[in-house]
Amino acid sequence: MKRAVLCCWFAIGVFMLALPLPAQQAPAASSPASASAPSPQNSKEISDKLAQLEQRVTAAQAAGDNAWMLTSAALVLMMTGPGLALFYGGLVRRKNTLAIMMQSFAMMGLISVLWALVGYSLAFGGDGKFIGDFSHAFLRGVGMDPNVDYAGTIPHLTFMIYQMMFAVITPALITGATAERMKFSGTVLFMTLWFFIVYAPLAHMVWGKGGFLNAAGGRFPCLDFAGGTVVHISSGVSALVCALYMGKRIGFPKQPMPPHSLVLSFIGACLLWVGWFGFNAGSALAANGLAASAFVATHLGAAAAAIGWSVAEWFRNGKASALGAISGAVAGLVAITPAAGFVRPMPAMVIGLAAGILCYFMVTRVKALFGYDDALDAFGVHGAGGTIGALLTGVFAQQIVNPIFGPGRPVGGRDGHWGQVGNQLVGVLVAWGLALVGTIVILKITDLVTGFRANEEQETQGLDISQHGEEAYYLES
Repeated sequence: MKRAVLCCWFAIGVFMLALPLPAQQAPAASSPASASAPSPQNSKEISDKLAQLEQRVTAAQAAGDNAWMLTSAALVLMMTGPGLALFYGGLVRRKNTLAIMMQSFAMMGLISVLWALVGYSLAFGGDGKFIGDFSHAFLRGVGMDPNVDYAGTIPHLTFMIYQMMFAVITPALITGATAERMKFSGTVLFMTLWFFIVYAPLAHMVWGKGGFLNAAGGRFPCLDFAGGTVVHISSGVSALVCALYMGKRIGFPKQPMPPHSLVLSFIGACLLWVGWFGFNAGSALAANGLAASAFVATHLGAAAAAIGWSVAEWFRNGKASALGAISGAVAGLVAITPAAGFVRPMPAMVIGLAAGILCYFMVTRVKALFGYDDALDAFGVHGAGGTIGALLTGVFAQQIVNPIFGPGRPVGGRDGHWGQVGNQLVGVLVAWGLALVGTIVILKITDLVTGFRANEEQETQGLDISQHGEEAYYLES
């Protein structure tokens, strides 16, 4: 009996083992291809999600770029007022403080309006070699959509307002050479004509599409990242012509004419330094690595120039002055401007150091040698510093920083492309020539219409009272 039961259980066990387990069974109605491939509905959902993600990434990039560029525009405006107004305001005598500050402030209003009416169009409209057209006159066609010819991720309005701030500060720099003797009416007429005859054509030639000096396809591709030729050489050379044309201030150089407040100038110089990050790093036209590179180059160039000027002054006078240090910093900022988006940090310091030493030499030795009265050294700092920076840009520019001529193509001398120094020289000569000839013509016109220089009585009284009927300081006895 037991044997029969055991045989029975043994037979049942064999039968159970012979049955296929459910987990081991292969799906009857599926194939390898159908198991791995998503359904058409799933493919569409994935594609839609990827497209939405790409749109969000693009929108985020555009928002970040726009925020940075609007901030940069505000920083550049700060360079004119209060930066330049305080810097120049402290360097003049007390009786001319408001007059020189008013000249900077006037450019904030006058040039802004001219830029919106026709200036922007002349600088960035069309594709002519030497001047733009009227396609954007009265800001026609300048709206929320990007202008892909210049900045593809920010509104056209943002690009326009950013470039406006460059146009505002450039003529204001000239007033440093004519300080304490230029009539306000003459200033307004001269700067209006200068904006149309010198600034707008040069801006188009260097930065405008199809421009003669444009780095992206011009006849002589001149590297000018943020305004070495367009802003500093043009204003500095024009300042020298104005100083020579007007003659010296009454009493210069026998009568001492020290700055009335170096504290104001010191604050102004610091504001200029901070604002210059918008000037240079903003010229990347995006919140990207190139902006970071330009930011670093700008700071190190200014720092090295301040040291260079101070050391040169220390060797000559036995001490370093506050005025020398801030002048050196500004000279370094000027010189690094064309190079900021093309050079690495160490070459940036070399450019700054060279500018600090050479501009000190221009201000202290060359000006004394020729005897011209560049009151606040607009030419010695901006004209000379801009020229130095533009030429050294051709030496130190590298494609690893900014492959502006195409991937893998050499940019400057350090890449083996020494011909770029020649292109830079052409750009410098064009800027010098246009500023020289244009300024002489404008001065003649201004003198015929309004007169340019204040008369002896007005200059002696001070331009605050004679031109504006007010004083900077009312000091009680």
